[in-house]
Amino acid sequence: MTRVTINGEGYDFPQGTILVDAIKSIGLEVPTFCHDERLRSTSSCRICVVDVINGKGLVTSCSTEVAEGMEIETDNERVYASRRELLDLLFSNHPDDCLTCNKSGECKLQDYCYQYDIIDGSYREGEVKNYPIDDSNPFYTYDGSKCILCGNCVRTCADLQGTSAIGMQDRGFYSKVVAPFDLGIEQSTCVSCGNCVAVCPTGALMPKTRQKFRLWEVERTKTTCPYCAVGCQLNLLTKDGKVVGSEPYYRSEPNDGLLCVKGRFAYNFINHPDRLHSPLIKRNGVFEEASWDEALDYVAERLTAIKAEHGADAIGGFSCARATNEDNYVFQKFMRTAVGTNNVDHCARV
Repeated sequence: MTRVTINGEGYDFPQGTILVDAIKSIGLEVPTFCHDERLRSTSSCRICVVDVINGKGLVTSCSTEVAEGMEIETDNERVYASRRELLDLLFSNHPDDCLTCNKSGECKLQDYCYQYDIIDGSYREGEVKNYPIDDSNPFYTYDGSKCILCGNCVRTCADLQGTSAIGMQDRGFYSKVVAPFDLGIEQSTCVSCGNCVAVCPTGALMPKTRQKFRLWEVERTKTTCPYCAVGCQLNLLTKDGKVVGSEPYYRSEPNDGLLCVKGRFAYNFINHPDRLHSPLIKRNGVFEEASWDEALDYVAERLTAIKAEHGADAIGGFSCARATNEDNYVFQKFMRTAVGTNNVDHCARV
């Protein structure tokens, strides 16, 4: 264990703990743009600085490990001034459209500017980036003018998704996130998983499928993605009883904040007017709505009659990969023990 002092109080942390995790573990907040516990630290945004008053001075807490005897202040005048100046520089080169931006209410840049009293950028008379919006991807848009170059999207795409569809181009003021040769997202190896969208702290990457809502208007419900049997965890966002969005659920197996294109964007089927709302039973060649009790009784009667007349092997069962492993297990168990046949198959079998 390593003994450090944070804001005048002594604490013990395991050797190798980085400062941002140590500080957050005792209930204090450190602003971050580029930090993601699933990714290697790059210290690219510099907003997480803290003051090591008995040594190095201002350091990035996302890449500095605790050291024996370290004395840290997380929010003194030097720390405040450094963070505020950084936010001033970022906001001076950022579109001033917070009132209409769909990210409003969940934008870290907006939140921190409010916290550090940044009303308007002090450097707007200088050169300002003005990139065209890349909307070539069918599921999301990229607005380079709103990008703060935290690099989360690039690292997530390369290190977590393993696609490397985007990267950084140029240096200094002219740095920007692009697909290879700056030909647009559509011409890259992007698989439209949307994991870059999920980690973007501003409105630079936004889903096209998103309905209009503010963060405080929606309820989040943790659920399991229905598209395959992996069991990825996600949050469905609902407003006025209607699903209006989907987002990954972090720190949860098996996906830990990652989704595929279906889990991230293909939720609109929930609200489709053609979805069935009740079981159907075909009577006289026409499907008619029925209650669940009617439908289950009908299935039981027909299975019993067919088995009695033709034997159990006249019946076959077909299960679905979208069901959970537990449901598929129960289904095959029902076919083998209750019905008495091994005629059971699965849509994912090859």
